[in-house]
Amino acid sequence: MSKGPVLFDLDTPTSPEAEMPNPAQAEPVPEVGPELPEGRAMQTVAVLAARKTSALAKWFWGLLASVIGSMISVAAWNFVTGLIAQNAILGMIVTALIAGFLLVCALIVLRELGAMARLSRMDKIQHQARTAIEAGDLPAARTVVKDVLRLYSGREDLRWGRDRMAERMHDAVDAADVLALAERELLSHLDAAAVREVEAAARQVATVTAMVPLALADVVAAMTSNLRMMRRVAEIYGGRGGFLGSWRLARAVMTHLVATGAVAVGDDMIEPLIGGGLLGKLSRRFGEGLVNGALTARVGIAAMEVCRPLPFVAEKRPSARGVVQRALAGFFKK
Repeated sequence: MSKGPVLFDLDTPTSPEAEMPNPAQAEPVPEVGPELPEGRAMQTVAVLAARKTSALAKWFWGLLASVIGSMISVAAWNFVTGLIAQNAILGMIVTALIAGFLLVCALIVLRELGAMARLSRMDKIQHQARTAIEAGDLPAARTVVKDVLRLYSGREDLRWGRDRMAERMHDAVDAADVLALAERELLSHLDAAAVREVEAAARQVATVTAMVPLALADVVAAMTSNLRMMRRVAEIYGGRGGFLGSWRLARAVMTHLVATGAVAVGDDMIEPLIGGGLLGKLSRRFGEGLVNGALTARVGIAAMEVCRPLPFVAEKRPSARGVVQRALAGFFKK
């Protein structure tokens, strides 16, 4: 007995035309743009400056400096004593030269220690000001202002502000008013000068990064420009320039930026200058220059907050976006 054909009911059509995909219904291919610049030069500088030195590294460099110093001292002693034995007058002259060199080295060390002590003093004043504001302590706020006046006692450019503070300080009725008066009369002029230094450094870092294609040149330029900027900001607010003091300040600023994640920047920082989304269409080198300049502006504002003897209370804290706009707007002028 033969069986008949078996029929299957299919839900989908079996015609060849129906099985072929329709190109019109295909999803569009996602557009892959160039990788956004990350400001790697400034991020490298931040990581290097904020890196903590291990105890083993400290012992290594300390012992190496001791060994080298001992070798130089013994060699100099033998050289001088041998020269005195051969020619007493010439040996005394060389001894005097070495003594003068050691005296200059001692003065440099004292200057470095003084610079670090002055930065510590400014940090202490700022901490006392914050405490006085939080507690609403008027006598403590007046004491802070007196410390600020002593800090700037030798500044001729602040003579008018000091006189105004001496006349009006006792008219304030609370701690915030006293410190706000000190900000307006003493620090507003210094804030403007510090912002100009930050703008100049941001412009320089952006230009070097965009124009110099050499490897590591942008990192070196960013590091030197930022160290010089932080040193100038500290000097504007009353600090003294010094290698150790500048390095300590750089470590404090960079550690704060790395801890808060402020060394990352994107279109939101550059957008007011060139429009949203355009950063990804720029040349890689030009975009890196803009981002490095923006990060330099952030470093400069952080340095202002660290070096300023009073926190921003009455005066508005400078905006990193505004600094970037003024510093880098010239890149887009025809």
